[in-house]
Formats: sequence, C-alpha cells, structure tokens
Amino acid sequence: MTLEVSLNHAFEGFDLDCAFSAPAGVTALFGRSGSGKTTIIQAVAGLLKPRHGRIVLDDRVLADTASRTFLPPHKRRIGYVFQEGRLFPHLSVRQNLEYGQRFSAEKTGGSDFGHIIALLGIESLLARRPGSLSGGEKQRVAIGRALLSSPQLLAMDEPLAALDEPRKREILPYLERIRDEAGIPILYVSHSLSEVARLATTLVIVEDGRIVEAGPAAGILSDPAMAARFGGREAGAVLRGRVRRHHEDGLSEIAIDGGTLFLPAVDAAPGLEIRARIDAKDVMLARSKPDEISALNILKSRVVSIQPGPGPGVLVQLSVGDQNLLARITKRSAAALGLKPEMMVYAIAKTVSVAPLDVGRQTA
Repeated sequence: MTLEVSLNHAFEGFDLDCAFSAPAGVTALFGRSGSGKTTIIQAVAGLLKPRHGRIVLDDRVLADTASRTFLPPHKRRIGYVFQEGRLFPHLSVRQNLEYGQRFSAEKTGGSDFGHIIALLGIESLLARRPGSLSGGEKQRVAIGRALLSSPQLLAMDEPLAALDEPRKREILPYLERIRDEAGIPILYVSHSLSEVARLATTLVIVEDGRIVEAGPAAGILSDPAMAARFGGREAGAVLRGRVRRHHEDGLSEIAIDGGTLFLPAVDAAPGLEIRARIDAKDVMLARSKPDEISALNILKSRVVSIQPGPGPGVLVQLSVGDQNLLARITKRSAAALGLKPEMMVYAIAKTVSVAPLDVGRQTA
C-alpha cells in the first residue's frame, strides 16, 4: 500500500509546492518549524482543501482538484494522532477505544480489539479515565483509538512533542511495533532527529514548503548534506547491526558490517536487528589503532570525504563496511592527521555517548 501526494497551496506569505510517495512503514516529514509539515499531513487527512493537488492512497483517490474529487475526512480511512491525545475525558479508556471502532469500515471483533490493546500494552488501563493517565499512556490510548478505526493510513503529527524524555522512551517501542506489524503507510511529522532516526524507513525533508530530499532514511541521515541544512551540531549517522549478546556489566554487543559496536543495554533479544544513531561530535579519529583507551568502539574506516564548515570544524564522512559514519573534528585535527579521501583511519566512539532514545529496532 502506497500513498502518492502532490500538493500546491498558497497562504499569505507562504507557498506549499510538493510531491512525494510514502510506502508501507514510517515516512517521516522532517524539517524546521513552519516548513509545511503539518500542512501536508492536514491535506492528506482532508482537514485542508488544497488549491491544486492529487492524493491517492493505493487505488483510492482521496483528492484530485482536476476532477473536483475531495473525500471528506471521515471517508478517507485515515487514523489521525495529534500532539495531545484528545481523549474524551468523561469516557473510560475502553469507551474511548470503542469510539474508534465506530468509524471502522470493517467489523473489528474482539480479537482485533485484544490484539491492539496488547500491541500497545494498555490492558491495565481500560477501566481508567484519561485524567488519571500519564502523557505516554494517553498517547498510547489515542494511537489505539486510531488503529481501531481500521485505517488504511496512520497520520501522526508530532505525537511525542509534548512528552518528556522518560515518556518518549516508554512509547517509542510501541511505535516500532506498529511500524513493523500494521502493514500500512504511516506519515510521521517530527523535528526530532532522534525520533526520525529510530522510526523512519523513508525520510522526506521539507524546507520552506518544498521537498528538498526524499528517500531511504538511513542514507539521508548519514549524508553530510543534512549537516549543511540543519547545522553541524545536528550531524550524525545511523548504523545497523544485529544483537550478538548481552553482557553482565550492562552492555550489549552488536555485530555490524566492518566491526563490533558496544552499546548500553539494548532492549532486543540476541539475533534481532537494531539501528543506532551516533552523533558526529562524539566520534574521534586516529591514524593507528589506539591501545589502552577507555572507549570500546574502535572501528576501522575509510575516509570518503572531508567537508569544511564555516567555523573551526570539518565533517568527515567515513565508510565502515557498507555503512556510513560521520565525525565532526576541528580543521586543526584534520590537518595534523593529514586526512584525505581513501585514507584508512580508526573511528572511536564512547559507548556511553549513545543515548537510549537513539537506539531502536530495525524494520523487518
């Protein structure tokens, strides 16, 4: 199932003109505030009627200004999740969930209800009212209500923006399960690189109402061009690997192409694939393999490119096996090492520098 979007709409002082495809999995709309991300998702959901455009979900035309087709929101079969849960405060969690079933085009029986509440881990919340729930619990219930409407697409508009870091850590594994099990396109609006790196299979970069890049998320996130657009301090790369084993000292050993990565305990069984975002500023480089050093992650790498920035730093793109890694070091350090393309170096990263929010399960 694929979503095809082509939109052109004018606001006062702002024009939206974009086109992209969203396959099954999470397609993240990423960009600065005011770039047009929420406008796109509202047009897809039918909350905005574009001046010109065409939106097709699989073979269903949701909107086509050329033929004057415009399905109202309740007929689009899109589950919409807002920044806040927007639950009915006078209803129990169960009643809020059952409300979602009313909009289902299919008869969702008890097995579907049971599967979704198990998927989201909200069995123990069913008798409670929204006022007694934490922010993360409210969002899980809101997602469950959207899923119980049997949507053909899930639209999520910064669903974690109002949550603190512990609540984000609580809910992200559930979003990964939905991504891997729902089998439908998920549009996910965010300006958090950590969320995007962990969840997205496809990435669409939105800038001033235009799509400036779109494609597989891992490749775009590991591209130095991301740093040029959003600042060198935001630079980082996504490494994929397979859990080899968990150690008694609280570390997980991850096998990646080209080496071994040690991370703080990862919530994934041995054999499962994970992805981890490593900030470029946390990567050091050495010409020879260092001995007697506290950092555990020492990866033999090939220099792909060296891109100077406006300040004292350079961004070094590295190849580790078949994956990319980025290192942000000073121009002085690059000169002292004599860095140049094709040179072999060692990339060094502290295990504890990888935040739990930056590690998640890889899509199946």
